[in-house]
Amino acid sequence: MQRKAEDFILRALRLAVNGMGHTRPNPPVGAVIVRGGEVVGEGWHKKAGGDHAEVAAIRNAKRRGKSTEGATIYVTLEPCSKPGRVGACTDAIVAAGISNVVYAATDPNPKNRGRAKRVLAKSGVRCERFSGDAKLIRAADWLIRAFRKHVTTGLPFVTVKIAMSLDGRICDNWGDAKWISSENARKCTGQLREKVDAIMVGGETVRRDDPSLLSHGRRNDDLIRVVVSKSGRLPKNAQVFTDGAPNRTLVFDDARKALEELGAMGVMHVLCEGGLKLAVSLAEQGLVDEWISVVSPKVIGSRRVKDAVVISEVACLQD
Repeated sequence: MQRKAEDFILRALRLAVNGMGHTRPNPPVGAVIVRGGEVVGEGWHKKAGGDHAEVAAIRNAKRRGKSTEGATIYVTLEPCSKPGRVGACTDAIVAAGISNVVYAATDPNPKNRGRAKRVLAKSGVRCERFSGDAKLIRAADWLIRAFRKHVTTGLPFVTVKIAMSLDGRICDNWGDAKWISSENARKCTGQLREKVDAIMVGGETVRRDDPSLLSHGRRNDDLIRVVVSKSGRLPKNAQVFTDGAPNRTLVFDDARKALEELGAMGVMHVLCEGGLKLAVSLAEQGLVDEWISVVSPKVIGSRRVKDAVVISEVACLQD
């Protein structure tokens, strides 16, 4: 069966996901080169300062001994057309003899948006935005949502994740929150940590829970650990300071200042995992872009978390 543009864009999106949490301040991007209906090269942007997705795909084709002359390259994001830490992707595309470029998301930077098409046209290369399955276009836009926020505002995209019981408790009367959420929910959180640039918590969370703030599955040595503490009184033996992980731990006395400084460092996506006071502070200042609520089928009341009543059947009503 002949493969369609949708298949190649989908493959490029899946490749791009591999770079999430590692490319700051650049966006995660995937690319697939097709010649005569055959995939001859593919790649993704792995780290800032390294090959962009288009160049990685071109080099992959060369390693395979495949020609890129007259090929079409499918990319999740409009190619860059100005050299930065590495050369412009438009130059690499022209040098590789590629004839057509199809990209799924436009560059959110007004200075660059649409420029690739004009630059490539001068060399006879056609460059068009993918106009197929709308779900794939939305997926490509979602993939760069943190990059879009950072490049247009200078601030990171902020996701707040809160786990709570059915009666709205995030911990019991003794301050214990282990474990309100299920093992599966914690696994999903661990996977999310693999794909963000920084984890943020409040000082009380460090003092009470002593979390590692590391990804639970695949390691992410690029992940930055951030603690917001007005008092600055944090245990010197806390895991975030003593576990020997290569991940940096930064301490700030104010959440907004933390985000401003992280943004200046190129951090694009921050995951806030606790506590409630920090989450509310971010929300009240209009700094939250995404809110993830994990609601556990438990009622804590005045009990300890470990003694919470588990509800076997829960009905969900929607407006």
